[in-house]
Amino acid sequence: MINLKNITLRRGAKVLLDGVSATINPGEHVGLVGRNGAGKSSLFALLNGSLHEDGGDFELPAHWRMAQVAQNMPETEESASDFVVAGDTRLAEAQARLALAEAGDDGMAIAQAHSDLHDAGAHDALARAQALILGLGFKVGELQQPVNSFSGGWRMRLQLARALMCPSDLLLLDEPTNHLDLDALVWLEAWLQRYSGTLVVISHDREFLDAVTNVTLHIENARLTRYGGNYSRFEELRAQQLELQQASYARQQEKIAHLQKFIDRFKAKATKARQAQSRVKALERMERIAPVLAEAEFTFEFKEPSNLPNPMLVIDDASFGYRAEDGTPTTILQHVQRSVMAGQRIGILGANGQGKSTLVKTIARQMAPLAGRVTEGKGLAIGYFAQQELDVLRPADNPLEHMIRLARELGAEAREPSREQDLRNYLGSFNFTGDMVKQSVGSMSGGEKARLVLAMIVWQRPNLLLLDEPTNHLDLATRDALSVALNEFEGTVMLVSHDRALLRAVCDEFWLVGRGAVGPFDGDLDDYQRYLLDEARRLREQARAAGLAAELGSASSTAKSVAASAQPASAEGQKAPETPAAARDPREQRRQEAQARQALAQKLRPLKQELERIDRRLAELAQERSTLEQRLSEPLVSADIADCGRRLKAANDETAALEERWLELSSEIDSASA
Repeated sequence: MINLKNITLRRGAKVLLDGVSATINPGEHVGLVGRNGAGKSSLFALLNGSLHEDGGDFELPAHWRMAQVAQNMPETEESASDFVVAGDTRLAEAQARLALAEAGDDGMAIAQAHSDLHDAGAHDALARAQALILGLGFKVGELQQPVNSFSGGWRMRLQLARALMCPSDLLLLDEPTNHLDLDALVWLEAWLQRYSGTLVVISHDREFLDAVTNVTLHIENARLTRYGGNYSRFEELRAQQLELQQASYARQQEKIAHLQKFIDRFKAKATKARQAQSRVKALERMERIAPVLAEAEFTFEFKEPSNLPNPMLVIDDASFGYRAEDGTPTTILQHVQRSVMAGQRIGILGANGQGKSTLVKTIARQMAPLAGRVTEGKGLAIGYFAQQELDVLRPADNPLEHMIRLARELGAEAREPSREQDLRNYLGSFNFTGDMVKQSVGSMSGGEKARLVLAMIVWQRPNLLLLDEPTNHLDLATRDALSVALNEFEGTVMLVSHDRALLRAVCDEFWLVGRGAVGPFDGDLDDYQRYLLDEARRLREQARAAGLAAELGSASSTAKSVAASAQPASAEGQKAPETPAAARDPREQRRQEAQARQALAQKLRPLKQELERIDRRLAELAQERSTLEQRLSEPLVSADIADCGRRLKAANDETAALEERWLELSSEIDSASA
């Protein structure tokens, strides 16, 4: 287990953790939460060995293998598959031992190295790596592309896949969802739920934390507090704790006031002096309860739009895409026919690479439609939050320069004071205070850049908000502030986000972007997650069918060449005519069909038998889980609670694994039958 005993951590003169203690048990999935700057990344640095404690004792099992996402941008011509396979350190070590043994011609060492390679999973390493790459949103055709051919966000996905590929007892993930779309996020959740090692994850996505964690460590005011349960459970327990603390504080203050009143009244009376002195000592010995100090929450609001055109815009039989440098068009979406009305709250859904950002950029006037028309309502004012904040920010400029330039561009249209002090005050409302207004944007954190973009959008008083992944790098408090502000906004919102909590809170209808089209999605986010799983299954079956067709084509070509080589040539050198009479014989055809059915039944028999065994086991597990949950709801001694908890976790883990296997078997049976 991981033990922190009276740990003190400093960064410069600032104390981030002051005498904190905590324990992380093997196999626990821990969410590390707290405000930006509270010390989460510093605690991560302590866990991975890049930072040492300033006080106290830190214990991590020496034999534990650790995996984490490298933060450097990979620069290599290796293929994506080879790059991720190289993340398997155990396999790499076995390969190095084999090379060394072969160089020394040591037969025993060679044999042992081959055994180690087998134990390390060398036979399926490539398949495991490619499953990770595809799960994170890459296409089959990209598996062999060089790493350098991908953009920065996609390379960071490869770094994540490489970390997941590494066999580990401890997995550290710092904001793993920042570069993911919703489909890849759903896949990552499922993968982490099956991870058997100890997981410590920093994330500002509450639904992600709820799905993958069972313990929460909260950093606040240099203290570290452990809570049993996921993020939602943490919020409940913390609210109860704060309520109890406030009630205890209030009672203590009443007691102090009562004692002080007695002391003030009787300290001068000789007959009461001893009692008064006793109460003075009681006050001195009393351990004071701290009041609950509410953290300063970040809040903002969008100003009321000056007008609300209706419809906001109309897309008429349009095609969206991009043009190469030579002007060659690449169409991603076509025949788009949609209208955007005043006051709508539209969530834009779609699997990775289907064209969500292309749609948003075209509406935001960043790209021109390839065909058709996008007709804007009179007075349309667009506020655009780009997925990459630097698309609209200048790295060398500071926030004040950005606001001065924006105020000049808008001029009288802004209807806002634009003196420098007014702009400083305005930036202060977005937590850009003091010297921060003169700090270059390029040196800012992702969260600070996002807040600056929000400040610039609010200043423009838009009536249509186009938000493409606005929550990347935002902490939970700022996400909550954004959610409140969007709900109070009187204009129209079009939102692309992998933050399901934000989508649920803001959007009341959804568009689905996929297969080259844009249309309404009839359902909620739970329905969409099921759609993503079905879509992933469809793509897997499609790939499997393509592979099978290729194999059959190869076999057919081989058979024809063998038959051709067996045919004697005629005197003129021509091939002898074929005699397919037997193939046209109805009795022979029926016999072949019967043989095919028998072969199919023989192939499906073990799959169906395994499916039946899984069904029976799932029924047993459901009964076992129900019994354990009933026991846990009753008063038990601590040993029985721990035993029931372990058995319930094991039953849940086995159920999840069996359900996934059940889906795989059903897919295989359907494909074979088809």
